[in-house]
Amino acid sequence: MKNKIPNGNEVIQLFEQFSPKSYALEGDKIGLQIGKLNKPIQHVMITLDVVEEVIDEAIEKKVDLLIAHHPPIFRPLKKLTTDTTYGRMIEKCIKHDIAVYVAHTNLDVALGGVNDLLADALQLHNTEVLIPTYEDKLKKLVVYVPVTHEEQVRKAIGDAGAGHLGNYSHCTFKTIGNGSFLPEEGALPFIGKLGEIEVVEEARIETVIPASIEKKVIQAMLKAHPYEEVAYDIYSLEQQGTQLGLGRIGYLEDELTLKEFAEHVKNSLKVDRVRMVGNEGDIIKKVAVLGGDGNKYIQQAKFKGADVYVTGDLYFHVAHDALMLGLNVIDPGHHVEKVMIDGVVQKLSKMCNEKKLAVNVVGSSIDTNPFQFV
Repeated sequence: MKNKIPNGNEVIQLFEQFSPKSYALEGDKIGLQIGKLNKPIQHVMITLDVVEEVIDEAIEKKVDLLIAHHPPIFRPLKKLTTDTTYGRMIEKCIKHDIAVYVAHTNLDVALGGVNDLLADALQLHNTEVLIPTYEDKLKKLVVYVPVTHEEQVRKAIGDAGAGHLGNYSHCTFKTIGNGSFLPEEGALPFIGKLGEIEVVEEARIETVIPASIEKKVIQAMLKAHPYEEVAYDIYSLEQQGTQLGLGRIGYLEDELTLKEFAEHVKNSLKVDRVRMVGNEGDIIKKVAVLGGDGNKYIQQAKFKGADVYVTGDLYFHVAHDALMLGLNVIDPGHHVEKVMIDGVVQKLSKMCNEKKLAVNVVGSSIDTNPFQFV
């Protein structure tokens, strides 16, 4: 069977399982910014920035959908004229039917998103969130299923993401009892006869689910369950769910001096230069990293015990503040967020393949860093 050509809404729904809009900070400019999604999508390109050279590349590669990290429309437009570079760029998108979708702070926050990719590139371990911004609240799912189909349902909900506790998956609890029902006129019972009370040995399966995947788990459960009408309950829980947020903080495998760590950052993030604040002989073990502009979070990096804070766009006066706090800082630039290109290509390609969607996902090869060192 040939793979299906999806429309743009299907591709974005898949992408948002990984980086949902609900993760974004309030007021962030995310989502569809140019074009339409209600069309067939065969070619998707991932980019850090949307500039005219990237659009020209997308045209050459016959791209239908461009997924970007930085919004091309960030400030309100007062006018849009096509004799400017900016206007010409948008004109090209419209003429060539290229939709532009933005995942900004939601992709920063997402597990496996920008900040996890940066932490991985720096080879940090035992990482945790630096700035919590979102909690994926926990719920409990209880479903009643005939014992003959217990394993089938248990596997389906586990495969959909239910029952994850730490490093364990498919965690459930069951009790056995008797369920009873009377099929009335119009029913198509899997077990029993119309007009007769039926008593069935059933398992009560309990498991924990993050609120963000509740619909996905319920759909998997209903598909695997043999009954026409499924009896299940959803309870809200008081326990803290998974905390998500901006930045990551973790540990190097081996201690380095600040100067050695600066070289490590250059090599790991593939940049020619970094700016360094602090004493080059200081010992670095615990590292905080936050992609993009992280000026406002130096206090949190210090509070969390970081020996060094890796972030971009460091302001002059914030550098002085960091010195007074005793916090070392390495600024490799904003553009190191380019790690999201390969990361998203791999993630979205895998998701499309699993869903048997005929979509080719590629990364932009255009260097959009506006800075040069002389």
